[in-house]
Amino acid sequence: MAILLAFSGGLDTSFCIPFLRETRSEPVHAVTVDTGGVADADALKERALSLGAETHQLIDAREALFEDHLRFLIAGNVLRGHVYPLCVGAERVVQAREVAKRARQMGASAVAHGSTGAGNDQVRFDVALRALSGGAFDVLAPIREQERSRGESAAFLRERGFDVPSSTAAYSVNRGLWGTTVGGRETHTSRQPLPEDAYPDTTPPSESPDAPRTITLSFEEGRPTALDGQARAPVPLIERLAALGAEHGVGRGLHTGDTVLGIKGRVGFEAPAAKILIAAHRELEKLVLTKWQRYQKDHLADFYGTLLHEGQHFDPVMRDIEAFLDSSQEVVTGPVDVELFKGRARVLGCDSPFSMMDAGTADYGETHHAWDGRDAEGFAKITGLQPTLAGKARGAMREGAMRET
Repeated sequence: MAILLAFSGGLDTSFCIPFLRETRSEPVHAVTVDTGGVADADALKERALSLGAETHQLIDAREALFEDHLRFLIAGNVLRGHVYPLCVGAERVVQAREVAKRARQMGASAVAHGSTGAGNDQVRFDVALRALSGGAFDVLAPIREQERSRGESAAFLRERGFDVPSSTAAYSVNRGLWGTTVGGRETHTSRQPLPEDAYPDTTPPSESPDAPRTITLSFEEGRPTALDGQARAPVPLIERLAALGAEHGVGRGLHTGDTVLGIKGRVGFEAPAAKILIAAHRELEKLVLTKWQRYQKDHLADFYGTLLHEGQHFDPVMRDIEAFLDSSQEVVTGPVDVELFKGRARVLGCDSPFSMMDAGTADYGETHHAWDGRDAEGFAKITGLQPTLAGKARGAMREGAMRET
C-alpha cells in the first residue's frame, strides 16, 4: 500500500513528505497536477525525491482546467465580490480529480494534501476527493491535523536539513493558469496593502510602460479564439495574455470575502488574463444578448461562482447552470479591442455579426425608424402607469390617515 500526495513544491506539501514518512509505514508518492503553476518540472521532481518521495509524477491538466471550468467562468463573467476571478477554486477540482484517478490506478490506501485547517482548500480537496474516491482510499491532511503554523513547518524542514527560502515562509503563493494568489501577514488584516515585492509576476503599475498597448481579442460562441488576429488555442492564448497584462501592471488586487467556513478572509491576487478576458467578454455580451439574458446570467453565474468557490462542483445543479451558460454563448462572437495601460484594462469597443445595435432601427437620442412620435408617447404613458397608480393609492391612504388623526 502507499500514500499519494498532491504535491505543489511549496512549504506545506514539502513538509508533508518527510512527516508522512516518519509517522506512517507506507511509502509516499508525489503527484503534481499542473494547472498552470509549474515553471521548472525538473526542479520540482528533484525536490520531491530529495524530500523522500518514492516517485514523482507530473500531469499536465491545463487544457482540462479550461474545458471543464474556465470557459464557464468566462461565459458567466464570474468575479467573486465583483473583484476576484476565482483563481484557485477550479484548480483544486482538477487537481483532486487527477490525483484520485492516479490513486485508484495504483491502489493507494490514502491521498494526502497540504491544506491547513483555516482555509478554503481543505474543504475543496476533501469534498472532491471523497466524492471521487468511492471509499477506495482515506483522505489525509497532515498540516491541518497537526495544526502547524508556517513557521513551525519551516522549522521542521530545516531541522532535517531541507532548505526553506525566506520568501516561502513569509508568503503563500499559488500560481495557476487563471491567476496567482498571495497570502501573508498583510492579508490577515482588513486594511494593510501587500507590498510591491509580494506580487511575484506583474510589473508595478507605476513602473509599467508609459505608452498604452491596444490588443484585439476574438471570441467565437463565448470562447477566446484569437489574439491580435492570430488564432490560438485557449491555453496558449491565456498564457500570452497573462504575460502582456503583467507587463502593463494589469490584474493586481485584494479581495475580502466570506470563506467556506463562514469567517471573513482576505487574499491578494494578480490575474491579468482573467481580468482582461472577462472585461472584454462582458462588453461583447452587452452587444449581442437581450437584457433578460444578461439579467438571468448575472444571477446564475454569481451562484455558480459561489458553489465553485465553496467546493460544490459535483452538485448536479452545476451541470444545469453550465447548460444555461452554454446556450447563452451561441451568439457571443466577434472582436473586442482592449487598451492596457498603467494597471488598467479598458475596453475600447467591439463588434459582432450578431450585434443588436442596429442603426437601421434607431439612433439613440436622435432618429428612429421602427416607431413614430405618437408610438413613443403612448409607450411612455403606459410604462409609467403602475408607479402613477401606486402614487395615487398611497397618497389617498396618507390623506385618510391624516383625517383620522
